[in-house]
Amino acid sequence: MTTQSTNVLWHSGALTQEQRSEHYGHRPAVLWFTGLSGSGKSTISVLVEKALVTRGCFAYRLDGDNIRHGLNGDLEFDQEARQENIRRVGEVAKLFADAGALTLSAFISPYRSDRQWVRTLIGEKGFIEVHVATPLEVCEARDPKQLYAKARQGQIKDFTGISAPYEEPEHPELRLDTQAQSAEQCAQQVIDYLSAQGYLGSKSL
Repeated sequence: MTTQSTNVLWHSGALTQEQRSEHYGHRPAVLWFTGLSGSGKSTISVLVEKALVTRGCFAYRLDGDNIRHGLNGDLEFDQEARQENIRRVGEVAKLFADAGALTLSAFISPYRSDRQWVRTLIGEKGFIEVHVATPLEVCEARDPKQLYAKARQGQIKDFTGISAPYEEPEHPELRLDTQAQSAEQCAQQVIDYLSAQGYLGSKSL
């Protein structure tokens, strides 16, 4: 999942990532929320983003559906298109991290190899994999967009969990149990992790 234009050079700015971190009072990171459709990725990431920004952090959320409204609106949902979807988002997340942001990326991202590619791109110190570990039967019972019902009826092909695979993270930094905890509690678990790992610095919550 690599691509490189020819005859281009990277133009560095006058500020380093460390200087940006000092200005914002926290370390940059990419929090990669992964899980089935309906697992709660977007709901939890919205709560985390709000909590961080309320406390003065530079945080921004990249949501799977939102990105497909524009940047990735030309992509389908087969494996090759999903790979390209994650490649583009990974590159955008890398730019946000370089800008000093706490970036919350909420994407199904069903393939371990794709998530590992983003981890390598961002770097171990700045990548936090968050598995929103909601079982398929729970997600299907929620079905807020009626996608599972359509997939069961054959109206949607390559649907993760039904007609396409989901490869669960083996060793995520965080695993959220949405059956045992509310969305608010899961969001607080993320905040607590960031604080405990020293990402928040003077913005400790």
